[in-house]
Amino acid sequence: MSEEKALVPVFETERLILRAIRESDAPAYERHFVDYDVIRHMRGTPWPYPKGGVSDYLQSNVFNRTPETQRWTWGVFLKTNPDELIGTVDLYREGKPENRGFWLGKKFWGHGLMTEAVIPITDYAFDTLGFETLYFDNALGNLRSRRVKEKTGARLIRTEPAKLVDPQYTEIEIWELTKQSWITFKKTCL
Repeated sequence: MSEEKALVPVFETERLILRAIRESDAPAYERHFVDYDVIRHMRGTPWPYPKGGVSDYLQSNVFNRTPETQRWTWGVFLKTNPDELIGTVDLYREGKPENRGFWLGKKFWGHGLMTEAVIPITDYAFDTLGFETLYFDNALGNLRSRRVKEKTGARLIRTEPAKLVDPQYTEIEIWELTKQSWITFKKTCL
């Protein structure tokens, strides 16, 4: 078992498989990620996205990670097509300001897949990794990302200025989810 696989456990949901990204996933990653409609909501991501940027990113930020890095990345795969990566979920010990980030290929939007994907990862963060509070963010106006937070019990705590790929976005929303509120939310809403 590779070190990355040991760092990133596999989770299965009703429709998804969440697992460590492999080098063979790079073409699907590029196909679904390098899309202005996906990237426009992000901070710190170049646009136009550079040729070879996905491979460079995976090599430097995913494949060469150690346990000390305290960052976990899951590829998101449909059970009906388990060889095609359609998105990712990242979990970071040190939030700047967020502890979790995600993206999903545009053709998969609007089906609740990302909400489904973040549930076992949130459980893992609280139950196994010992997080007491998670912080999330999204571009103010990115309603799909906002809905994932709302549908999983996070609480909006503030907005702050930010520079995102799409210049129409000038602020981000900061969300908070405590371990106790997650436990309560799961009992009443999931």
